[in-house]
Amino acid sequence: FFPGPFPPLFATPMEAAQLIEAAPGGFTFDLYERNARLAGTGLKMPLARKTGTTICGLIYKDGVILGADTRATMGSVVSDKNCSKIHYMAPNIYCCGAGTAADTENVTAMISSQLELLRLRTERKSRVATACRLLKQYLFKYQGHVGAALVLGGVDVTGPCLYSIHPHGSVDKLPYVTMGSGSLAAMAVFESRFRPDMELEEAKAVVHAAISAGVFNDLGSGSNVDLCVITKDKVDYLRPYDVANVKPAIVGKYEYKSGTTAVLSTSVLEIKDARTVVGPDGAVSATEMEVS
Repeated sequence: FFPGPFPPLFATPMEAAQLIEAAPGGFTFDLYERNARLAGTGLKMPLARKTGTTICGLIYKDGVILGADTRATMGSVVSDKNCSKIHYMAPNIYCCGAGTAADTENVTAMISSQLELLRLRTERKSRVATACRLLKQYLFKYQGHVGAALVLGGVDVTGPCLYSIHPHGSVDKLPYVTMGSGSLAAMAVFESRFRPDMELEEAKAVVHAAISAGVFNDLGSGSNVDLCVITKDKVDYLRPYDVANVKPAIVGKYEYKSGTTAVLSTSVLEIKDARTVVGPDGAVSATEMEVS
């Protein structure tokens, strides 16, 4: 700890070590009580901005199918009509993200790099349960302040696996899951049409119908439908699988004949533009030009 005799303030090396505090990681909640007192005085605290997305996944006969819409919003404004919400985690694992776009993209990228290092270390394929544990432990550490609601799916040595991971770190392992603001519309489709051991085309149709239900019934979801089909041999990332909201051609003409709107009064102003002209010999002359 300290070379030579210990300073007089420390009786033992243990007491000296106790004063060396580890740097705190993650968010700090030191100002929580201050914010509560300010809110008690009537100060209107900033609210979390509403986010919108429809993501889902299901297990079919040969693997997992993930689906997502492509609308990104900033409050009530559509900021991106073709946003990619299905993120790469490993060659056999992909993850759909709902919530804050920066959180979903960076959290999945960070865990993806950790899975890559683990594969290099062990020389084995990544397991979906490993990715799920890394994600849920990271999210739980931040107590929901990282806005990432995830649908994680893949195929490993144990077979097809599908998880839903909530921003606070809770996890569900189910044969079909939905997340996001349009999740209720998507779940309604799954509850009525899902059955075990579906064939590929039927499963793709069900996931497409679920995402489309969110696109047409949730204002935070929209634009296209992306699918990701994961099997033990390959991954098919279908982007876009379907363009759900095709912008129609303008049919009506907005040209009106002269005289359609009555003219109540007319006023004409004569405008003159004064210009200074410099000749080749340096002579300066002023001219007036009528503009009206």
